[in-house]
Amino acid sequence: MRAGDIDTLVSVGRPDIAPDASFAVFATSRPDLVANRAVGQVWRVDLPDGTPRRLTRGTADAAPRLSPDGARIAFLRGDAKKRPQIFVVDATGGEPMQATDAPIGVEGFAWSPDGRTLAFLARVPEPGRYGSVEGLDAAAEAPRRVTGIRWHANGLGYLADRPAHVFVIAVPATDAEPFYDAAPAVRAEAETAPVRPVVAATATALTTGSTSHGGVVFTADGSEVLTVPDEIEPLRRDLRNRIIAVAVDGSGSRDVLGADAGLSLVDIAVAEEGTIAVLAHEVGAGVDFIAPGVGVWLVEPDGPRALTDAETIDLGEVGSHLSAAGDDFLVQHRARGRVHLLRVSRTGEIDEVLGGDVEVAGHATAGERIVAAVATPDSFGELVLIDEGTARTVTAFGARAAASVIATPSELTVAGRDGYPVHGWVAAPEGEGPFPVILQIHGGPYASYGIHLFDETQVLVDAGYAVVYCNPRGSAGYGRAHGRSIRQAMGTLDFADVIDFLDGAVAADGRLDGDRVGVMGGSYGGYLTAWVIAHDHRFAGAIVERGFLEPQSFQGTSDIGSFFGDEYVGVTEADIARQSPMAVVDQVTTPTLVLHSELDYRCPLEQATRYYSALKRQGTDAEMLVFPGENHELTRSGQPRHRVERFAAVLDWWERKLPVS
Repeated sequence: MRAGDIDTLVSVGRPDIAPDASFAVFATSRPDLVANRAVGQVWRVDLPDGTPRRLTRGTADAAPRLSPDGARIAFLRGDAKKRPQIFVVDATGGEPMQATDAPIGVEGFAWSPDGRTLAFLARVPEPGRYGSVEGLDAAAEAPRRVTGIRWHANGLGYLADRPAHVFVIAVPATDAEPFYDAAPAVRAEAETAPVRPVVAATATALTTGSTSHGGVVFTADGSEVLTVPDEIEPLRRDLRNRIIAVAVDGSGSRDVLGADAGLSLVDIAVAEEGTIAVLAHEVGAGVDFIAPGVGVWLVEPDGPRALTDAETIDLGEVGSHLSAAGDDFLVQHRARGRVHLLRVSRTGEIDEVLGGDVEVAGHATAGERIVAAVATPDSFGELVLIDEGTARTVTAFGARAAASVIATPSELTVAGRDGYPVHGWVAAPEGEGPFPVILQIHGGPYASYGIHLFDETQVLVDAGYAVVYCNPRGSAGYGRAHGRSIRQAMGTLDFADVIDFLDGAVAADGRLDGDRVGVMGGSYGGYLTAWVIAHDHRFAGAIVERGFLEPQSFQGTSDIGSFFGDEYVGVTEADIARQSPMAVVDQVTTPTLVLHSELDYRCPLEQATRYYSALKRQGTDAEMLVFPGENHELTRSGQPRHRVERFAAVLDWWERKLPVS
């Protein structure tokens, strides 16, 4: 796979299934180099044996959800100003009707049980901000007063001046008469021309004020909407959430789950008879988020009751959600580079619904059928049908990527220096070698490399490099103790694990040239790369990307700075210095390319510039590449052209510092 082949990487979003299980809908997305953006549409497939067909033709249609009777689909589409709005279309196809006109777009939505109403989340800007006054430039807006400990978020920007609120709106009739522009006419002196409406109904706000909200889920009877308030803390971060139920008729709200339950919430689901379940994890006094052990909890009158074991079951994969399945719930469990689909009963019994070499990204169920969006070693995204216990892939989106030539990684477990098993993979070009080796390190730390088709590895293999990558201690998918082992001990066990895995991989495969090695990683992987090259000088070159490099300044600049470094590194000067790449930058002699994005608020740009400046000041061979207009997600969802340009820079760096021949 070459850099330009990223446009073959089609992902499949969370699907939905008709109440009678006769068909499913889902949205695809892929990078388009010509359009220089992600593009995708809503698809429909009749079950069990239908051929998938594209149902909409928007630029980036997403998040389709079927009405309770299965007759209509609501989905998100950009309006004329590129703001995501809810559109509604017949489930058989047709011209979509715009349902909302939120001033800066819709973030999430849900159907009411009777199918007449949509609840949605939308940010409400302060007057004069974010284009709410035509012609008022952002640079001319009034100053922002910050009084809390959070003020921005990666990929969004400022928070307090645009809280997200809950709204309801009547669902438009898909066969209604369209709106027409008024023709020019001579009008009386006081008469104004009719204004063409954009939507058929006006949305009603159910929440107001400075508190933001996350998630919208109707109660079983449709009289209330469940949502999670998000108040910006004045002094210290508190990850504990609460759930409130807001009356659809505007008569007020009630508490469903209090912050005193000590849970941080990921998702909410309501079973048909009204039981509320949540995906959540305990956070202790409010900030203990390391290796959180997300599980299923039932919200009961006496408080929440856990159905899964946080020490061994991890349901916190990005994109995780709950699906009610009769008296049970479907969830995604990550383990050893896979994400499997599990059924959890209300008595805590667990059955695997979909296993093997898959990473499940979303799911839905009706009757005895289940549909799941998955990634596999040879496809970035497919839809799988599970019917009567048998799984079958019903799409073939991975065919184009497979045609670009994909290297199949081999799985490997290496005994570390203390005997601990380190699990990972080796991907190499065809042939006998010897091949120069690049050690890749993932972000997180509580994340993991998986078995899905990974463009960053494939592009390097295509260029002639063997790629070694593993899930060291601190990673997800190997139990909570594995994930928590580097708490206030970063750069210790994790450092040993990646180095030992590299050595073990080279020793196990004669094609790998252990005398020609490089190292690279992003985010936490950028941290560990910077740490590695300060303590091991074998590497011909390094790439430190969007790194967590200076814990002290991270506290005052990152959108997670109010708690991330405090928990992972500690708060004392001694603890910070003991685990800070900036504290040991003077030991770096490895040629280093620093990659970063201009609008990265997760690991802010100053982390990169300070590190790069220190390298240059001491005479270390170093270069820096900064991408304008991008944030922390450049490699996953950045502009396609920037992603290709990044690959070009990476390959150019390795060609100069670690040539294949």
